[in-house]
Amino acid sequence: MSPATPLKKPGDGATDALLLIDWFGTWDQAEPALLPRVAAAATTVARLVAQARRNDVPVIFANDNFGQWRSDFHAVINSAVDAGGKGAAVAERLAPGPGDYVILKPRHSAFFGTPLDLLLAHLQTERLLVAGVASDLCVLATAIDAHLRDREVVVVRDACAAASAARHRRAMDGIAAFGIGVASARQAAGLLAAARRR
Repeated sequence: MSPATPLKKPGDGATDALLLIDWFGTWDQAEPALLPRVAAAATTVARLVAQARRNDVPVIFANDNFGQWRSDFHAVINSAVDAGGKGAAVAERLAPGPGDYVILKPRHSAFFGTPLDLLLAHLQTERLLVAGVASDLCVLATAIDAHLRDREVVVVRDACAAASAARHRRAMDGIAAFGIGVASARQAAGLLAAARRR
């Protein structure tokens, strides 16, 4: 077992975790309107990531494997950087740090076919803050999946992006209709700041 991820003892776990969904890709298959919105939201996400790291809140990256079953997470990031443009800038800005966790996912939900649920149990996570792309696809699927697993979930609305404002708004409304929390980045920053005191 790697010394970077020792087994937790009862009472040692983080109560919150920040889950970042699908921030890395070449974007060649995405709708043209999506990438500028992703790039704009990445600024907010970078601030949340920095705050989570300062407060020892685990940061978990879950990203599509784009059907590349022999790939790994760093290869996905390298492909994004090599593609250039706004996607490369996002990848460089949000690249996982040495203390972060990374998971490749084969489908929309970050839970489907991945060890995410086991990782959250290992980290003793009580509340999951979610920021990702696209709001109406992978973020929606992941938030509902987490909710169905009886996890407390908060989707950070201005740290997510969709191909249009209308699609993003409908996704946030749908998530809220399930009884899942939806918060602003400012509210999420407050949760992260208080995470050590929970």
